[in-house]
Amino acid sequence: MIRLIVFFAILFAVALGASWLADRPGTLMLDWQGYQLETSVMVALLSVAVLVVAGIILWSVLRGVVGSPRALQHFFGRRRREKGTAALKHGFIAVGSGNVRDAQKAAKEARKFLKHEPATLLLTAQSAQLSGDRETARKTFESMLDDDETRLLGLHGLFVEAKREGESEAARHYVEEAAALAPSVPWAGKAQLEFRSADGDWEGALKTLAENVANKLVDKKTARRQRAVLLTARGLELEDGNPDEARKMAVEAHGLAPELVTAAALAGRLLSRAGDFRKAAKILEAAWKKEPHPEIAEAYLYLRPGDSARDRLKRAKTLNTLRSHHAEGALALARVAIELHDFETAREALTRVLRSDPTERACLMMAEVEEGEHGDQGRMREWLARAVKMPRDPAWIADGYVAEEWAPISPVTGRLDAFEWKVPVAMLAGAQGPTIEDDLLKPRPVAPVAGPALAAAPAAATAVGDEKLDAAPAEKAEEPVVIEAEPAPAPAAEKVVEAEDAVVIEAEAAPTATPVEKETSKAEAAAKPAEAKSAPEAPVEAKEPAAAEPAKAAKPADVVEASAIEATPEGAAKTDDEDYSGLPFGGHAPDDPGPLADDDDVMGRGRPRYN
Repeated sequence: MIRLIVFFAILFAVALGASWLADRPGTLMLDWQGYQLETSVMVALLSVAVLVVAGIILWSVLRGVVGSPRALQHFFGRRRREKGTAALKHGFIAVGSGNVRDAQKAAKEARKFLKHEPATLLLTAQSAQLSGDRETARKTFESMLDDDETRLLGLHGLFVEAKREGESEAARHYVEEAAALAPSVPWAGKAQLEFRSADGDWEGALKTLAENVANKLVDKKTARRQRAVLLTARGLELEDGNPDEARKMAVEAHGLAPELVTAAALAGRLLSRAGDFRKAAKILEAAWKKEPHPEIAEAYLYLRPGDSARDRLKRAKTLNTLRSHHAEGALALARVAIELHDFETAREALTRVLRSDPTERACLMMAEVEEGEHGDQGRMREWLARAVKMPRDPAWIADGYVAEEWAPISPVTGRLDAFEWKVPVAMLAGAQGPTIEDDLLKPRPVAPVAGPALAAAPAAATAVGDEKLDAAPAEKAEEPVVIEAEPAPAPAAEKVVEAEDAVVIEAEAAPTATPVEKETSKAEAAAKPAEAKSAPEAPVEAKEPAAAEPAKAAKPADVVEASAIEATPEGAAKTDDEDYSGLPFGGHAPDDPGPLADDDDVMGRGRPRYN
């Protein structure tokens, strides 16, 4: 629009001048070397204008002819730059999208058209990193160190490569050089802080953090948190050697980050050691309200040295009241109650946790309650078995590493303030853990204790019809065992008992169980046992140890040596005297002191003899 206005203004001026000359006519005469040229003023002015335009055109032509080589050079250079710029654009897009082949192709094309451009070097290095060619990437970054414009970029690239290769010393060198070259670079300040923290140089780390804050490399909230972490780490280091200085640092750290559990626990312990119990309790209670934690609970429960278990129980109830719906309060209360043998209070507290959010620690503590309250080993083992299947309790985790105690840096990556208090990933998302039945949470009623007469029980007896067979301990038999009984007055049915699945129950004070004879009378009890030999008829193996079937036809079996067992004739009646041959008291009743040593007849009754 402006150009149009200017054009019309010039045109108007020319027209106005032509009109002014037309109103004032005149003649111009030129006399030169005997020649006279006479013309009007208007014609003369037009002639001058034509000559000027022709001169301009001629000058332009001459200038174009003289400067044509340079013009051609600029033209082709501009074309190369355009192609190189397009290659860089496509290359960086390929690197960002992870397309290795296109990135390498674009880098090659960019080197062809824009060889010495910093962007070309960066694309070459990034494409080499993407393809895993560490050597090419390192050489490319080293070539950037020669140019002041790309020196900082080269140091950053070499630092990243050194970190990937695990060369900590080289990485430190590049960080120090970059920090000296440009203190306001964020990556250099952060890396320098982490390296000094990894070395345990907490004073140097605090100084570096102050420099980062001055250079506005971190925000105020992050700076306060990092300073609290560094002060806590320094306080833990000085806890035993210089408790006064450690106490000041812990209190300052708690003020900067009240949610930092370790800082609050450290401040509580050191203030308690100094005798300032009121301030220690205030700090621990404030931290508990923000984040209930076992470490805070332990420091609060043992706040005053020399307190009794009753005092600790009162403080545990106070913690439980501050966060009544949190599991840590109930667990702390249950722990103190178990130490005090107040199992009813412990069971009540653990029941709340197990109903809402059962964990491994709650089940282990319930096992202690069952063992301590009633000595119920069965319920205790049941809770221990459930603890294995329950979700894990929260723990300190940093970069997948689970630690028992908090640490200021991650042992995996060296990152500052990396540990978090959370539940380790132990199951897939959405999977539900085992549930706790209500009957298991209630105390089991104590059964009445039987008399001392039942202290020792006989070997596991198995009933066969109206008869009793005593199953003696035996190893698993690979093949059926055939035993021939001694001839008896009445025909006896041979029995075969397979000891493969027999269950033996022994009394606590009983001697090793021994094979016993099946007797029909006192006279047959002292009979000599028969030696094992080939049986005329093949017996049938018993399917269950509790029942023996009559002999049937079966395949012949090998004969092995075994203790003789006398078979009772079918239909034979028992004697009036009670049979105690299977008891582990030497063949007499539990309340019988036993026969005299010189009574050979009585001493031999009911005792088996071995070949």
